[in-house]
Amino acid sequence: MSSSNDLSAKLAQPLDEGSGSNGKLRTGVSQKHVHDLIGQIKESADKLAEDQTTRGDLKILSRSLRELRYAFKVFKPYRDRKKVTVFGSARTLPDEPAYQQAVRFGQRLAKENWLVVTGAASGIMEAGHIGAGRKNAMGVNIMLPFEQSSNEVIAGDEKLVHMKYFFTRKIMFVKECDAVCLLPGGFGTLDEGLEVLTLLQTGKRELVPVVFLDEPGGNYWSNFQEFVLENLLGRKLISPEDFSLYKLTDSVDEAVSEILGFYRMYHSMRYVRHRLALRIRRKLTEEELGTIASNFCGLLSRGEFVCREALPDEVDEPELTDLARLVFYFNRRDLGRLRQLINHLNSLPEKV
Repeated sequence: MSSSNDLSAKLAQPLDEGSGSNGKLRTGVSQKHVHDLIGQIKESADKLAEDQTTRGDLKILSRSLRELRYAFKVFKPYRDRKKVTVFGSARTLPDEPAYQQAVRFGQRLAKENWLVVTGAASGIMEAGHIGAGRKNAMGVNIMLPFEQSSNEVIAGDEKLVHMKYFFTRKIMFVKECDAVCLLPGGFGTLDEGLEVLTLLQTGKRELVPVVFLDEPGGNYWSNFQEFVLENLLGRKLISPEDFSLYKLTDSVDEAVSEILGFYRMYHSMRYVRHRLALRIRRKLTEEELGTIASNFCGLLSRGEFVCREALPDEVDEPELTDLARLVFYFNRRDLGRLRQLINHLNSLPEKV
């Protein structure tokens, strides 16, 4: 039986066809393809009746579909703007250092024209929105048995969504973001952070920068790192390369630099049949390509690295045709090492 995490992973992963990163509809997608997908949804609904699905199960499916449909509608107008999802405790008070750190982080990303997406409640979520301001804030609130009202920054805004289920809420947090920032929090924050890392580690979500941001001088995330080093890496439950999937810091400057730097040379990725195309902002020199071939050959399932123009199947994204591509047959296993390749690309000079 699939868990809610399985469902969120499936819906959060980038599609090979039909939509780009963040679910943006590609220009060349035919209406027939869209109608076929809607037909599949209707067919599944008809089969629920044949299966004599219980009323309780039908209520879950019905509510989930309605929640996601509405959330997609709310986010659709903003898919051309980069977004950072901020996680953290709802219990953090305004006079606490972590709260002020979240305010500073939200301010900095808003100045870069990023939208700050949070759970829309109090604490760290409110702080991120205060820093960003209402214009640059988006919220995905959860309805709980006890009252969890939206913070004053985002309350009543058209960019606010209310959801009943945590798994549909997490789909939106992960699917729509271009970066993730986690500040100190409780069970929910740890759940959200570890799910993001799981999706990145398994390739179920296109790579994005993930920052674990502590208060200045704080040890919340350094203590977490010690646990990971001793119990996960120490028992060989993860690989050393997996540490490349995230960054720990207590500096807003470093957090912002990590996020913005991820998109310095690298733009996005797309799987085209059996090949992975990394979109980059300029063509690589022969020397640069040779260095990649020497240092990252372990990523290949076969063939070699090729720097070229857009692949023919990418014709449905004409706005990206000016970007170069690093194309190769990726083994779809070593995601931490793939992140290291992206870091290497971002270390290259902007012009040659």
